[in-house]
Amino acid sequence: MKKMIHSRRASLVTLVAALALSACGQEQTEAPQQGAQQEAPPHKVEVAEMARQDIPLDKSYPSLLRSDDEVTLVARVNGFLEERHFEPGQLVEEGDRLYTIEPDLYQATVNQREADLQSARAELARAQRDAQRFEQLLSQNSVSRQQYDQALADQRVAQASVAQAEAALTSANLDLGYSRVTAPVSGMIGLSQINVGNLVTSGTELATITPLDPLEVRFQLPQRDAFELRRQLSEGGDTSDIRARLSIPGVSGGSDSELEGHLDFLGSRVDSGTSTVQASATFENPDATILPGQFVRVRIEGLKRFDVMAVPEIAVTQGLMGPQVFVLDDEDKARERTVSLGEVAGPWQLIREGLEPGDRVVVGDPAGLEPGMAIDPQPFSGDAEAVVEEAEQEEAQQQAEAAQEMEAGAADGQPAEGEEGAQ
Repeated sequence: MKKMIHSRRASLVTLVAALALSACGQEQTEAPQQGAQQEAPPHKVEVAEMARQDIPLDKSYPSLLRSDDEVTLVARVNGFLEERHFEPGQLVEEGDRLYTIEPDLYQATVNQREADLQSARAELARAQRDAQRFEQLLSQNSVSRQQYDQALADQRVAQASVAQAEAALTSANLDLGYSRVTAPVSGMIGLSQINVGNLVTSGTELATITPLDPLEVRFQLPQRDAFELRRQLSEGGDTSDIRARLSIPGVSGGSDSELEGHLDFLGSRVDSGTSTVQASATFENPDATILPGQFVRVRIEGLKRFDVMAVPEIAVTQGLMGPQVFVLDDEDKARERTVSLGEVAGPWQLIREGLEPGDRVVVGDPAGLEPGMAIDPQPFSGDAEAVVEEAEQEEAQQQAEAAQEMEAGAADGQPAEGEEGAQ
């Protein structure tokens, strides 16, 4: 029994000694590491001093493209459709003749109305002469007052007949003009709804013309974007100074899938249902690349956010308390700072809360940074896009190197052909 107790005590002493030796060894290994960390040179990274600034935005808005100037051709006279002067899908110009609807019938009506007008004018001339003659005879007491009044009444009836004949001739000329259907606008004409030889009546739809150049696109701006844009315009700008680009989602191909234009209207009221403001932009579309009915995105250039705090997007990391950035203290050491994020404006991340003017923020790649790490601040050029691109290139290079190492390790781990057979 005593031997057993002594053996247990001995084993405990041995275990304690081993733990003490291992602890001493760990302290000895940690001490050089801490010394090496203290002796490590400060980490070089770009640092920017915060100040409020105006940040340009590059935002896009969805829209269903439609042509507000689209025209449906409708027959305005009755008759047989004699000719069609276009091919479906053709680009027509304003004033081009498109259809002919039995013009001879209406030309004959015009000729008849002209004859009626000549007859009415001849009757008016006779009535005027009679009225003048009766007026002279009345002064000589050769006719009665009643006869003179009748002559004046005949003259007025003849004048009314002339006016009626002129109106009938005008109406006949209008019908003759309507028998030759012309394009009221320039654009692409669709399929003809009525074939040549069919009888058409007033109100019959013939075809549709869709103007394609220029295109007017209406879309909705969020309330804040409209407010900032109106503020920008109030400082001396004009809507035509705001450039716009129109693109079709899912279509790539440079200029063939994108049009350039300008903003030409900004609404003056907010839609209470959507909290948006209506706007419209005009785009040149000479090659009819984009057609009405397509879903498009309108990107506004020149829009800004005024007097805001912003850092390059890469400077923001995710911490335990949420989004954070690294700021420098008086000793040029990195400290975490939790921030509240706003919009993303291209390579910039807008900061709502958490930073003040004068704060020094690490705007370079924060990879490898830890709280308390000494920093060698490098000047920031102000080009956030360049900083983001540089970090992305470094990350891509590291991923490529890691992939190469994995491939090399996999190749080294494969057994030779003879070894595989021996196994």
